[in-house]
Amino acid sequence: MPQHRPTILQIIPRLDTGGAERTTIEMTQAITAAGGRALVVTEGGRMLPQVTAAGGEVITLNAGTKNPLAMLANARRLQEIVEREQVGLLHARSRAPAWSALIAARRTGRPLVTTYHGAYSEHGPLKRAYNSVMARGDVVIANSHYTSRLIQDRYGTPEARIRVIHRGVDEESFDPARVSPDRVERLRARWSVTPDQKVVLHAARLTSWKGQTVVISAAAKLAGEGRLPANCVVILAGDAQGRSDYVRELENQISASGLAGRVRLVGHVDDMPAAYLAAHVAVVASTEPEAFGRAAAEAEAMGCPVIATNIGAAPETVRAAPTVAANEITGWLVPPHDPAALAEHLHAALSLSDAERAAIGARARAHVCQSFSLSAMQRATLEVYDSLLGTQLAAACSATSSRIPSGDA
Repeated sequence: MPQHRPTILQIIPRLDTGGAERTTIEMTQAITAAGGRALVVTEGGRMLPQVTAAGGEVITLNAGTKNPLAMLANARRLQEIVEREQVGLLHARSRAPAWSALIAARRTGRPLVTTYHGAYSEHGPLKRAYNSVMARGDVVIANSHYTSRLIQDRYGTPEARIRVIHRGVDEESFDPARVSPDRVERLRARWSVTPDQKVVLHAARLTSWKGQTVVISAAAKLAGEGRLPANCVVILAGDAQGRSDYVRELENQISASGLAGRVRLVGHVDDMPAAYLAAHVAVVASTEPEAFGRAAAEAEAMGCPVIATNIGAAPETVRAAPTVAANEITGWLVPPHDPAALAEHLHAALSLSDAERAAIGARARAHVCQSFSLSAMQRATLEVYDSLLGTQLAAACSATSSRIPSGDA
């Protein structure tokens, strides 16, 4: 490694919640653990203290603006930061700031890495052009094989410029053996869940494409048929992020379905390992493709069976029939927008014996630890940096020192 400390600048609009935000912090810790210097350019957010706790430095900038003039001003500001702080590489994790980062990188001759975090919708040539910046990095990180295929199909990006690096799950924080019964009991008490009740957990921010309405409809179908167990509670955990109209829509649907008290909106959850351990089954009901879908992988790491929609990258994380044999499944896959199919698989999951559920959970955790570990994600990303900078950050990074607690919903 060169004698100077390699400086990596990551840019992201806000650090409130989400996979891109979590990965920003995870890579901040990995960079500093490897002896590098980690700068994070962002507007702010409740996860901001985690950047400094991970050894990073925060530079405040209105990074999420989509105003073209403001984006150009941000590019000039980034150029100044790159030159002043001797930044070696820029890493953009969202579209609007990626345009500013691209301009700054080209002006300063620094390499740019982009991570294609989401299966962005494209309606018309202007939106496609706007999204295309995420495929313009010197190296483009795709967080799943599904995302890699999407990038190639949409933009013709050569496969040689794409690196598939799955999002990482911290298999130590998300370890059933490390979560005390007290943590689970406190969370269940917060949800007003009694010890004898089974929890169906849907953990996602409250936005329509995450499928909360589908979950409510599936529960209503089971209840109407007398097949929703009396001791079953459906927990919708997630931050509304200001979407008060959608919250009212969900509350009205719950009331109209006669599910008041049986389907509960519990807001943001800090302790996701305990949440998954408290659940009998986790649901990922997204109606649009997930580029990776950390919720399913984290639930599996906690030994919690998963029902996910069969779109996007879900088939990469959830092992389900008919792709694998019945004795190899870690969960189930259902079509999106299909409350009836979800209801059938919920009924099957809630009917599992303790031994059947434990066997699925054990396979699920083994699958995640083998294929989607946090340390593997961090090392692979550092290897991308090394390939562009000529450094040896990956070799210097210790897997133990780069582990951080994780898991917001």
